This record gives sequence, structure tokens and C-alpha cells, in this order.
Amino acid sequence: MTAHKTLLLCSCDKTQSFDPDALRAAANAEHVVAVNQLCGKDMKTAAEHLGARNDVLIACGQQAALFERLAEDVYAEIQYAAPLHTIDIRDRAGWSAPNANPRRLHAKQAALIAAAQLPSPMAPAKTILSSGVCCIVGPTELAITMAELVQDELGVTCIVNDAGPIQLPSAAYDVAKGQLTGAYGALGNFKLEFAHLQTLNPAGRGELGYGESKATARSECDIFIDLRGSAPAFPSHQKRNGYFWADPKKTGELERIALTARERVGEFEKTVYFRLEESLCAHSRANQPGCTRCLDVCPTEAIFSAGDHIQIDSDICAGCGSCAAVCPTSAVTMNETPFEALTKAVDVMAKVYREQTDESPRLVFHTLGTGAEAMAYLARYDDGLADDLIPMGLEHTDRVGHAEIMAAFGAGYAEVLILADNELDRRALAAEVELAQAMLKGSGNSPGRVRVINAIELCDAGDNAGRVSDPVLLVGGRRDITRVTVAAMSDTVGAPIPLPAGAPYGAIDVDSDKCTLCLACVSLCPTGALGDHPDRPEIQFTENACVQCGVCDSTCPETAITMRPQLDVSKAALVARPLHGEEPFECIKCGVPFGVASTINRIVEKLENQHWMYKNSDNVQLIKMCDDCRVKSQFHGDQAPMAKGERPRVRTRDDYLDS
Repeated sequence: MTAHKTLLLCSCDKTQSFDPDALRAAANAEHVVAVNQLCGKDMKTAAEHLGARNDVLIACGQQAALFERLAEDVYAEIQYAAPLHTIDIRDRAGWSAPNANPRRLHAKQAALIAAAQLPSPMAPAKTILSSGVCCIVGPTELAITMAELVQDELGVTCIVNDAGPIQLPSAAYDVAKGQLTGAYGALGNFKLEFAHLQTLNPAGRGELGYGESKATARSECDIFIDLRGSAPAFPSHQKRNGYFWADPKKTGELERIALTARERVGEFEKTVYFRLEESLCAHSRANQPGCTRCLDVCPTEAIFSAGDHIQIDSDICAGCGSCAAVCPTSAVTMNETPFEALTKAVDVMAKVYREQTDESPRLVFHTLGTGAEAMAYLARYDDGLADDLIPMGLEHTDRVGHAEIMAAFGAGYAEVLILADNELDRRALAAEVELAQAMLKGSGNSPGRVRVINAIELCDAGDNAGRVSDPVLLVGGRRDITRVTVAAMSDTVGAPIPLPAGAPYGAIDVDSDKCTLCLACVSLCPTGALGDHPDRPEIQFTENACVQCGVCDSTCPETAITMRPQLDVSKAALVARPLHGEEPFECIKCGVPFGVASTINRIVEKLENQHWMYKNSDNVQLIKMCDDCRVKSQFHGDQAPMAKGERPRVRTRDDYLDS
């Protein structure tokens, strides 16, 4: 028996309004119930519907934990378990400026509920084991203090980096002196390197001393506490699980770290955020460097080169998604927020909003942490989100690339905004925003339709006088949707749109005076953008397949290739076109075409009467022959260097009998 779905709405003490019928349709619910204080005097209504063995969707995000506890109590009594879902339509829609358009607010609420009905992608997880082995590095006083705080739960080794005195030795933890020179890894698998390491000698009376110094030493641990007070050992150290960096100047910093570090013992589930398809990676070919975009943007340095492709350390990866946002071949995709799922949610929200308002909404990407908190604060104490601004929450805004932005325009949004949590996030977004702005400008639209904003700008109203473009069918991968959207937004499909350096779209130019048609670039092109002609020496190029990885440029022995970033949305970019070609040289013996005419003539010019092998002889003619004729001439000609005279007659049985 299929359970019915019930939608519970709350006006939050009559501070917001909604359209029950529109929300019921968006939620695909059979029943809708509206009350004024679902978390207070009307809580019995929630309990009744939870006990009715229906699937329940409660439109309140603030009191989600309260309703989850209520559901546990109700289900325990009736021996039943059903999914309880909660969603916020108040802070993100219902609470807005006094002059907000109710129709827009109601449409936005319906859009948010409709997107929440989409299936959530499932990300795989791996198990990380931490035995509680802890290494504390820092000044003696701080390191010993920290060791005393965590010694009961963790196995501690202190590596002090000064000559501070140790009053009394302790058997609860080990002490050594040295300087940290290198660190790698994450929770359960840290590898540390030290210089001039000396272990403490706890024996004897009087002042404690250290033993013999080792020039280099290595150690492994599960938890790494860094009290040095200098720069962190890892970039984006906040995202490195199991690593704790302390600012000694902050009051209570050691106690805060100790409280968390003590809990890092046991088995933990670590989400595998990404999926890597090595065959699609354009990082390198035959030791020739190519695309390094993901390596350049990874904030945690979880990505490293592994020959022709990259590898990602899943222990270190924090799931920000910046690699997937810049990967031109979709070799790296995200498990939690795949491009297809994100695009579908954006499309559904725009469609529901347009159906109810006949206007184009605006979209804002924000984080589920800091960004959502800023929205809640503005909703309660300020004007809240503008009535036409639909929020899209992500774990990290680094996940937003130019393809996600263009997909939003393809869905029909008037503007795409990104709420950055801090300056680091702004810098991470800069290149992709610049790329999207260049596409807008080249297609005849205002680049200002894409912006990275501060929280206070969420309250600013937008201009929905007209759509940027009619919605397009968002089918295909990142490059497909980007190309279709830009083409739809362009008034006319004209010249290619120039893009910033490093863009993953473009053409290549071949200097015909330098190119020898060796076809090394063709053989190593990782995407098949470069090809050859089956019947003649010629380089062919399909622009839509080029990701500007640079392998062809670094491979070319004549430095004849130049990269030209641009986006051509015309049909010409979809078919192969010749870049450079010549007539083949015909063998002087059999007439079979082989090689490149200019190359053969150049070789003849350089060797004829210039090299001792090609003086006063016909050897230069061998250069003008195909492989088969060249071999025959060397063995059977009158002046052939490998000729051995006439072959002797074969003796038979009759010869022996007649003799």
C-alpha cells in the first residue's frame, strides 16, 4: 500500500502567507494543512499526521530538529517508520520586504518545494580508521599543556621545537625535540618529516636532556595538532580532517582543539565526493604537459599528477567541487552535486516560478552553512531576500563554474548571483565568473548579469522587465549546455566570441611555414579535436572538441601551434576543417604518393652534394622513393650498395646423380 503525502504549512504566527493549492501541486501531495504555530500550540496537528502513517513534508526549516524528535516519539508508539522531510520556505521566500509582491513570494515557495521533490544523489563512502595516535608539534609549554589535555583518550607524542624546560617526565606521553619539515595526509594517515630529531631521555636525576640528534626522521600518526604559531602545514587547513592548527594568541584555543581532537578515535565514514574517469583526462600524453586546471584550483592539494592523467586522494579531498567546475572534459565529476542533478533543480525552480508569475526569476548560489545563516538573519531582522531571487544551496560555492552559470541562463533566469562566504571563495570563483561574463558580452548581453555579491545585496530588487532568452532544453554535458545556451542568447550567430586566457574552448593556429606535417599533435590529442586526412598529408581540426589543454602545443617539435581561446557556437565548429595540408610526394619509381612534398624537397636540398654519401652518386634518388622501391633499388640496381651479384643456380638431386 502506497502512503499518501501530507504537506504541513505554518504561517509562523501569521508572519508569512502562502498559496496552499500551488504548494500542494508543487509537493505532489494529496493533503495540505495550514496552521499558525506548528512548533507551538498546533504541534498536535503535526503529531496527528505523523501518526496517520502518511509521508509528511513540513514546510519549516528552523524547527526541523524538533519535528524529527516528535516523529521518533510518534513512530515508536505506533511501530511505524516513514520518512519525514522538512524544508524552509520562510527565510528564503516568505519573509521578505513589506512591499514585496505576494505572487512572486508564493511562486518562489512553490519553486523551492518542487525542487525538494527531486531525488537526492547518493554519494559513496569509505571507512577511515583512527587508533588515536596523536602528534603534537610546537613550543614546549604549549605542547605539554595540550598533551595533558588529551592524554587520557589519545596516544600522544610531543615534538617540541624550542629549548624550553620540562619539569617532570610523564609516562603518559613521549617527548622529542625537532623541526617539522614536511607533512602529508589526513585523519588516520598523516606522514610527518622532521629534521634534527632528538628523543627525550627520562632517566637520571636533575635536569632532563635529549639524546643524539638525527639529521632526518619520519613519523606516522592519526591526528596532527600544530601549535607552532606559524603558517599552517597545509593549504586550506580548515578542510583537512584530523589536522588542528592553533593560534596561540586566542583565549581557550587549546581547550577548543582538545575537545574536538579527543573525539577523533574509532571508525569514521568519509564521503567520496568525486568520480574520476581517467580515460577522459587531458592532463598529459607521452610525457608532454597538457591540462592542469584542476591541479591549479584544488585548495587542499588533494590532486596530483600520475602520468597521462591526474589522481585524487579521497582522504584529503574536502568535496569543494572546484576541480569539477573547471574540468573541460568532465573527467572529474561530483557524486554529491553532479552537474545533471544541479541543472535539473535549477530548471525545475525556474519553470515553476515562470508558470505562476510569467516573469524571469533571478538565481543566487549560496553555501548551506554561512550563506544560509546570512539569509536567515536578513529575513528576520532586515528585508530578507528580494521577492524574485531564488536561492540554490550548495555545500561549497566553489562548485559553481561557468557551465552551471550558463545552465541557469538556459533555464531562463534573468541574473545569476553567487554569495561568497569570504575573500578566498571570491578568488576561487573569479576565473569562472570572468569566463561566463565574457560569454555574455560576446553574445550581446550585459556581463553584469553574473556577479559575486555580499550578503546585504540579497535584499536588492532585480529588473524582470524581460527575459534574457527563452528557456532551452538542458540536455547533455557541461560543454553541450554551455554552447546551446550561448547560441540561444545571441541575437545572431556571427564571429566566435573571444574568451580569457585559459578558457577551455577555442581554436588553434598552425604556422604553415614551420609545420612539417609530422602529425605528432594529431597522435597525442586527448580529445580527438585534431585528426588527419586519410588520403593526403593534412591536419584537420574540430573546434567543438578542443579543450585548449595545450598538449599539441607542447608536443610540436617546430613550435608551429598557437592556442586561441574563443567560443564558436556556429555549426562550423561541429565539423572537421583543414588547418594545414600539402600535396604528397610521388615515388619516382612506382608513382605511389608518400610523405610530404615540401619535406622531401627540403631533405634533398640539404643533402644533395652536401653530404659525402650523396656526392658523385645517385644515392639522393633513394630519398625520392617509397619504402618498397627504396629497398629494391638498394639490392637490385647496377650500383646498388647491397647488391651481391647473380644468385647461384640451385643444385638438385639430378645434378648429384649425373656427376
